[in-house]
Amino acid sequence: MVDETAFRHTREDINRLPCVFERALLARHATCELALSHQIAERESIACTQAAAHQACSRMSQLLREKSSFALHLTATQRILPHVMMMKIQCGGLDGLKALLDADAAAPQIDRLLRLAQERYGDLAALPFSEIVQGVAAWKARRRHHGAPR
Repeated sequence: MVDETAFRHTREDINRLPCVFERALLARHATCELALSHQIAERESIACTQAAAHQACSRMSQLLREKSSFALHLTATQRILPHVMMMKIQCGGLDGLKALLDADAAAPQIDRLLRLAQERYGDLAALPFSEIVQGVAAWKARRRHHGAPR
């Protein structure tokens, strides 16, 4: 069994720029050419290889959470969200962004989507979030198959 404190310290040492959309990448829901995977104590951690891209992803994540709050019935006081809610925001938000900017792509490609967003809209805050949030509202977690290990 791994000591969680030791794991977190090792992860912080190895992964200086943790991927903002790590959950979506680990779920294989999206891809990113700037993502670098690390294996730590039989777990996978994903780092970003570019500080500027990390900053753009952080801004996008913040905007997605903010703009999705009404659709997800969240209050401003909810600082820590359950895993399924974060997955809904990340995966659904990336789906909404893909539908808006790169509908023909097989899966959301995070770095490409953010570059396209900045090219077309200038500031990420100028994106039509009413359209993007539809992806958040529509996203559903995959159901486990009967007999699958828990």
